[in-house]
Amino acid sequence: MSSATLERTLMQPPPQLPPARKRSVVARLWLWLRNHLIQFLAGLALVFMFLPVTIVLIFSFNEPVGRFNYTWQQFSADAWVDVWQDEQIMDPVILSLTIGLIAALVATILGTLIAFAIGRHKFRGRGATNLLIFMPMATPEVVMGASLLALFINMGLDGSLGTLTITIAHIMFCISFVVVTVKARIAGLDSRLEQSAMDLYADERTTFRKVTFPLVLPGIVAGALLAFSLSFDDFIISSFTAGSTITFPIYVWGAAGKGIPPEANVVGSAMFLVALVIVLAPEVTRRRSKTA
Repeated sequence: MSSATLERTLMQPPPQLPPARKRSVVARLWLWLRNHLIQFLAGLALVFMFLPVTIVLIFSFNEPVGRFNYTWQQFSADAWVDVWQDEQIMDPVILSLTIGLIAALVATILGTLIAFAIGRHKFRGRGATNLLIFMPMATPEVVMGASLLALFINMGLDGSLGTLTITIAHIMFCISFVVVTVKARIAGLDSRLEQSAMDLYADERTTFRKVTFPLVLPGIVAGALLAFSLSFDDFIISSFTAGSTITFPIYVWGAAGKGIPPEANVVGSAMFLVALVIVLAPEVTRRRSKTA
């Protein structure tokens, strides 16, 4: 190739590439969805879970016309003001709170002891105990409620059904949930932390008090909150063992035939907001301590 030809070749502009095809809106949407599929599904699950709670919260500010509170009429905060003076609804709420606190306290103590026994010790019948712990969780509540009612009748308590029998029944089925929650926390503990404490001349009680118990405490608190929530929310077992006693779920069931009042939505919304604060407060405190 001569120098003139080479010079003309080098002076020529580079070939232009064809313009890139623009993706359509559908293609870009599909690409985004494919890259964020997990987040999208998680968002749908959260919307599905919190939509009923949101509706309850919204309709707690509704002022219905008539007895049915199913269609939005107008905004009103009267239900939030009047509910605390309404003995017809507050008495069942206070009763459910009292039963829930007692059931959660007793079930948490017993369930934590059982969880440590199963998670830390080997004994004859350990496998059978694990199976029996799961039985109340797998048994339908109708069957459990009917069996508890038969038990109380055979004990001669058929004329004394009320707060005591409800509390006993709630403790019995809440223990299983506490055991499972705390046992999962115990199984995830790093045994080297306890061994290190004992290497530093801490006895077993000191190791438990300063190492083991603080590490298990989040599981115990979670089990207690779960037990309280299940107790406060229970209707089927309570209806079998309540007699003429009315808890908050039984009150809501009875009021549903006449139309659920906005005050019932107020109580449900208040319980949800309190639970949300209890769950989020430790997380916010932990993140602030990390950034400090």
